[in-house]
Amino acid sequence: MSSNPVAETVASLMPRAKAELTELVAFKSVADFDQFPKSESEGAARWVADALTAEGFQDVALLDTPDGTQSVYGYLPGPEGARTVLLYAHYDVQPPLDESAWTTPPFELTERDGRWYGRGAADCKGGVIMHLLALRALKANGGIPVHVKVIAEGSEEMGTGGLERYAEAHPELLAADTIVIGDAGNFRVGLPTVTTTLRGMTLVRVRIDTLAGNLHSGQFGGAAPDALAALIRVLDSLRAEDGSTTVDGLAGAAAWNGLQYEEEQFRKDARVLDGVELIGSGTVADRIWARPAVTVLGIDCPPVVGATPSVQASARALVSLRVPPGVDAAEATKLLQAHLEAHTPWGARVSTEQIGQGQAFRADTSSPAYQAMADAMAVAYPGEEMQYAGQGGSIPLCNTLAALYPRAEILLIGLSEPEAQIHAVNESVSPEELERLSVAEALFLRNYAAS
Repeated sequence: MSSNPVAETVASLMPRAKAELTELVAFKSVADFDQFPKSESEGAARWVADALTAEGFQDVALLDTPDGTQSVYGYLPGPEGARTVLLYAHYDVQPPLDESAWTTPPFELTERDGRWYGRGAADCKGGVIMHLLALRALKANGGIPVHVKVIAEGSEEMGTGGLERYAEAHPELLAADTIVIGDAGNFRVGLPTVTTTLRGMTLVRVRIDTLAGNLHSGQFGGAAPDALAALIRVLDSLRAEDGSTTVDGLAGAAAWNGLQYEEEQFRKDARVLDGVELIGSGTVADRIWARPAVTVLGIDCPPVVGATPSVQASARALVSLRVPPGVDAAEATKLLQAHLEAHTPWGARVSTEQIGQGQAFRADTSSPAYQAMADAMAVAYPGEEMQYAGQGGSIPLCNTLAALYPRAEILLIGLSEPEAQIHAVNESVSPEELERLSVAEALFLRNYAAS
């Protein structure tokens, strides 16, 4: 990259980027105000707003979203008649989990073995810095050739939907020709990747009741219907013998035709224990990007410690269903609820309640923005070609933006490759990835303006 002036500028800015990421990571900006002070999130929001103001952004605002958090907005006008690009990241982070399990403190950016460790370093405070680096590099090399909007969300990790609802109420605010979501990641370090699909999801709570109250398992067990046993049967019906998801009426055999995920690499990334089989059929990419996946997130039943010899009168579970692109999440929810009800044994009483839902997303990869990004990544990652990958998780905002701006192109890039261990202890970012992706984003903006 050294012969490229944009790359040289980004390289020279990396010490500043590290100092800024250190400041930003220090805010304990978890959008769960029962656990973490709201002032920490407000401080991080102000930091982002100040950074945008310092770069010459206009209309910089802290937007009070309906979920009680703040998103940061700014607008940087480009040449007259230029296209508009929206750059997205989020400054809120996952809780640090067990702080004692971190090698270094979660809210202190620490360099170790060539990586920078800290909560949010990759997901997604690093994304904020990436956008700043790209814009500074263009400023230093002839100027920014597009109108730029930046939106930094304050509650993405909580899934409370504040920014989605704010955007729906103010649809003109985030309108753009192309949207770059800086909250995904490369398939592995050094392999430039755009995420072209996201699975949607639905959350359903299921409750089974069989008795007016718990009974003595010696006196009544064997004839009295056990609600916990009924629930176990119902939950087991959601999987075939090989572990693949089986919801009555829900298609489960789609194939993924982009970048493939080698089984051995997946076993390593997922830290599967030796001798334990993977579940499902088809390629790993089929299973995690193109097909539905059910997960039992929790069960309400007596814990082992302190359990009494009782037949359970009622039991409850929270079930998550990841929904592949092309499947309507609302329809999948109905199918899941119908399945749970149909497979409840012994005439037990069953009730289901939907808790949350997000639609799947599929990008149009034939658009000019994708060619502009492919050309940019080829320069930022010499000798590598841009890859298309899916992501098993959900970013509900993508669907909100796609619905609000149906003509906008949406690209997902970011710093969350497997070694980053986002959402886990010892989250980290590769500074080389931050540098290369900042170069790629800068070159993309230039290519896109010229296309």
